[in-house]
Amino acid sequence: MSTIIVNAGRSAGTINRNIYGHFAEHLGRCIYGGIYVGEDSDIPNENGMRRDVVDALRKLHIPVLRWPGGCFADTYHWQDGIGPKAGRKTIVNTNWGGVTEDNSFGTHEFMALCRQLGCDAYISGNVGSGTVQELSDWIEYCNMGGISPMANLRRANGQEEPWFVRFWGIGNEAWGCGGNMRPEFYADLCRQYATYMRDYHPDHRIFRIASGASNDDYRWTKIVAEQAGHTIDALSMHYYTVPTGIWNKKGAATVFDREEYYKTIKSTLFMDELVENHGRVMRRAKPDKKLGLVVDEWGTWLDVEEGTNPGFLYQQNAMRDAIVAAVNLNIFNNHCDTVVMANIAQTVNVLQAMVLTEGDRMLCTPTYHVFEMYKGHQDAQQLECYAQATLVGEGENTVPNLHASASRNENGEILLTVANIDMDKPCPIDVILAEASASSVTARVLCGDPHDHNTFDAPETVKPAAFDVQLKDGRLTATLPACSVAAITIKP
Repeated sequence: MSTIIVNAGRSAGTINRNIYGHFAEHLGRCIYGGIYVGEDSDIPNENGMRRDVVDALRKLHIPVLRWPGGCFADTYHWQDGIGPKAGRKTIVNTNWGGVTEDNSFGTHEFMALCRQLGCDAYISGNVGSGTVQELSDWIEYCNMGGISPMANLRRANGQEEPWFVRFWGIGNEAWGCGGNMRPEFYADLCRQYATYMRDYHPDHRIFRIASGASNDDYRWTKIVAEQAGHTIDALSMHYYTVPTGIWNKKGAATVFDREEYYKTIKSTLFMDELVENHGRVMRRAKPDKKLGLVVDEWGTWLDVEEGTNPGFLYQQNAMRDAIVAAVNLNIFNNHCDTVVMANIAQTVNVLQAMVLTEGDRMLCTPTYHVFEMYKGHQDAQQLECYAQATLVGEGENTVPNLHASASRNENGEILLTVANIDMDKPCPIDVILAEASASSVTARVLCGDPHDHNTFDAPETVKPAAFDVQLKDGRLTATLPACSVAAITIKP
């Protein structure tokens, strides 16, 4: 039996709800066909947004949604996507599949989507091919409440009141698709752009997020923090879990062996080291200002499904992905003193998606269910959590069999989330509460073979079920199934 200790007397702080953020790029069928079908579609919709997708996403309590990219952001010119739709410019998405887009989904549609989801907007500005004036005007268009050229244009397009968009990204992957820049050059650009990103209301200050590092490029983080840290609030960081470690042959979503399964988990556990190190670098580089870390792209990046457009990044989503999601969310929870936002890539039909669509059909993925089970962590107090783990795996790819995090909400309820990574063996656990009491407990579990996934013909193959946890003398005991994620709610 493995012991899990939840110490309610020690905490790293509040788990920022924005850690449970999402990402929707103009990529493949994420926006068009996935989220947005247009007002004239036979698929039930509200202002063009698919009702089935929005209804499903609402249940996740999504706190913030990042848009329009991704690489697409640094080719996107926002004024092409406003005004009467018949007059909007047609563009070619040169980053993703070379498809033609009619710009029918633009700023107003994105803000309508955020309103339907009840979430905040996070807009990535165009630094790669745009201008300082263009991003400055976009912020004025969204946030200016008085009389100004951009505010007047917004009103002419049907939106009287400002949206007060808080989160703004100063480019995306400036080291790569966002301009192939050196960190010194980007730091100067970041300072320039940030200077003209105005606050238009004293109660609605914007949150400036610099384009940060890829993986373990700590030099990028150091230079941008040192040279531009006084102009921003946070730096981003991108890290994808690639099972094989080979970008041109990443591995399939539902066909993999034991070695590849454990290699995937070992790869995703590297996130803990990345968060720890980037946070340390920022603190040393800019000791006079607390900068947050925004992990605004993360998740599994796998080979596309056979027969689909390689530029659309459409992949299935199995129990292995659910374990990846659980581990990453546990990491972010436990580093809530550093991570202020995270955005899984991506929301619909792309990479590690929450939901998949095919025509008028929709399904929720195993990753969706993990986010739903974990939503109680949002804005809760993180609690120190220790899991006595044993090593499992194949060859060099050994990992701890347990991974956990815990929090306490304003009602005093403790949520313990734990993954049993072992793909073969169940794990009996003994949960000890320190400086806390328990009067009752409820739990759910998501489990299955690592390859199990939902299809349009069998959309509920993987879904949460009630989970038996025994409470006696203040201690909790249970047996976690192999390859499972459990959410245990403990009432005081």
